[in-house]
Amino acid sequence: MMEENNLNNTPDVNGQINNTSQNTTFVPAATNSSNNNSNNNFSNNSFTPKKKKESSFSFGKNIFIPFISGLVGTILCISLAFGSPVIRGKLLNSSSSVSTPTEKVESTIQNPTASAINLADYSNTSIKVASDVLPSIVGISVKYNVTTFFGTTEAAATGSGIIISEDGYIVTNNHVIASENSSSYYSILEATGISVTLYGEKTEYPATIVGSDAYTDLAVLKIDCEGLVPATLGDSDSVQVGEFAMAIGNPLGMTSTVTTGIVSALNREIESDDGTVYVTIQTDAAINSGNSGGALVNADGKVIGINTLKLGGEGVEGMGFAIPINSAKSVIDQLIEFQTVKRPALGITATAITEDQSKRYNVPVGVYVESVEKDSSADEAGLKVGDIITELNGKAVTNVTELNREKNNYKIGDEITLKVYTSKSKDYKDIKLTLKEELTTEGETTQQTPSTKRR
Repeated sequence: MMEENNLNNTPDVNGQINNTSQNTTFVPAATNSSNNNSNNNFSNNSFTPKKKKESSFSFGKNIFIPFISGLVGTILCISLAFGSPVIRGKLLNSSSSVSTPTEKVESTIQNPTASAINLADYSNTSIKVASDVLPSIVGISVKYNVTTFFGTTEAAATGSGIIISEDGYIVTNNHVIASENSSSYYSILEATGISVTLYGEKTEYPATIVGSDAYTDLAVLKIDCEGLVPATLGDSDSVQVGEFAMAIGNPLGMTSTVTTGIVSALNREIESDDGTVYVTIQTDAAINSGNSGGALVNADGKVIGINTLKLGGEGVEGMGFAIPINSAKSVIDQLIEFQTVKRPALGITATAITEDQSKRYNVPVGVYVESVEKDSSADEAGLKVGDIITELNGKAVTNVTELNREKNNYKIGDEITLKVYTSKSKDYKDIKLTLKEELTTEGETTQQTPSTKRR
C-alpha cells in the first residue's frame, strides 16, 4: 500500500500532484520525477525526504514569468509595426501609399507657414494650370521686309501674346512687333503684316497695333474676334522666391508649349542688347525664342509676368525673365486709351558721370545734363547744361536709368526736388520743378530711353 501511495504522488507534466491519499503532501527530493523510495522515511502518513534539496522548478519562474514576458514582447512588436505607415500598409494588405495626393506635410525648415506637397499634387497643379491658361495664349506671326545687297525680300518672325479681353485685345512685347534693325549687311524695316493664331486653331486673324512702348517693351494688339478667353491677371507684388511658375508660349514655332519651374529671383535688373534696363522676375522655367510676349503664371493660373528675355551663351541655362504684371497693367491701360504712354518729363538729355570720371574731374557721381529742352520743366526750374543731378526727392541717382526710374514713380503735375551740383559754384543746391507731360521731340525721345547716352 505504501508503495502504491508513493507512486501516485509523482508530479504530472503541469507541475501538479496526482495524490490518491487525502493527508499526503509532496515535497520533491530532486529535479527529476523518479519514484525511488529507498531514502525516504514515513511518519503520520506524511512523506518527508531524508535529505532535503531545493528544486529548480517553479511555476512562477518557469511558466508565469516567461509567459508574461512573451506577451509583453508580442504587444510591443505589434505596436511598433502598426506605428510605421509602410509596415502597417503591408500588414493590412493596403494598396494606399504613404500619403495621398491631397495630403500635405508641414515643413519647418524655413517658414513655419509653408507646406510641401508630393509629386502627385505638383503634377495635378501643372495639368490644371495649363488647361486653364492655354486658351488665353496666342501665337503671333510678323512679316518684315529685309533689304540686302541682293535686294528686298520678305521674312517672318514669331512670338506669343496674352488675351486680356473677350473682344480681342492682346498684350505682347514691343520687340515682337517692332523689330526694326540694321547693319552694314542688311536692313530690317517696319513690320508689313501681323497675324494672330488662337489656341487649337489654324485660322490666322489679321491684327492691328493699338499702341506700343519701347521703354517697357510692351505693345497691345487688336483682332476682330469676340468671345475670347481672357487671362486672369495676378499680383506680382505678392510673388515669393521659390514658388511655382509656368511659362506658356510658342517657342521656336512650337505652338502652345508649357514649361515649369520656380520663381528664381525678384526685382532682377537685366539689360537688353539695345541697352534698355528692365526690372524683372527671374525664373528657371524655360523661355526660348518665340516665348516673348507669353505668360508666366503662378499655381493659381494667374499671370504674374510677361515673358520677355532669356540669357544665352555657353554654360548658361535656366535663366529667363518676365516683366512683372503689376508694372505692366498701367502701361496696358494707357496704350488702349491713348495709344501711347503718358509719362512725366524733365526735358533734358543726359549721360552718367562714372566713378572714374568722378575721381578724374573731381566732381560727384551723378547724371550730367547735356541739353535742356526749351519751355520744359527743367528749363522753367533753372536747370543748366553742365549741372550734375545727384538725387531726386532724396533718392540717389547715378545714371539716366535710375533717374528715369525715380521720375516715373510720379505723375504729370507732381512737384519734385532735384539735388544738383553746379559746375560754376562747385556746390550743391536744391531745384524744385513741376513735371510736365513727356514731349515727342527727338531730344525727349533720347531721354525716355533708359540706356545711358554716350558722348
